[in-house]
Amino acid sequence: MKHDRSRELFEQAQTYIPGGVNSPVRAFKSVGGNPLFIKGGEGAYVIDSDDNSYVDYVGAYGPLILGHRNQSVLAALSEQLKAGLGYGATTEAEVEIAK
Repeated sequence: MKHDRSRELFEQAQTYIPGGVNSPVRAFKSVGGNPLFIKGGEGAYVIDSDDNSYVDYVGAYGPLILGHRNQSVLAALSEQLKAGLGYGATTEAEVEIAK
């Protein structure tokens, strides 16, 4: 597998982001190597900036249990975006989700 683009992005990121990553979980200094830069995902897979495909065993630490770009989730998000994104107030949807 090639990782040239991920390596290049990591070098750039270190200039602007402490440690080159936005999470201590992704800090590679203590384990060695360079992080992969993921550009997308589909179902159970992610694709890095070098077009390598990987099974995503992490799933964003839980929220992506249905996979990347799940069509049912995308449809629900699309409908909600038409109504608005956030209100800073209680909503009927909160009650429905809690049920």
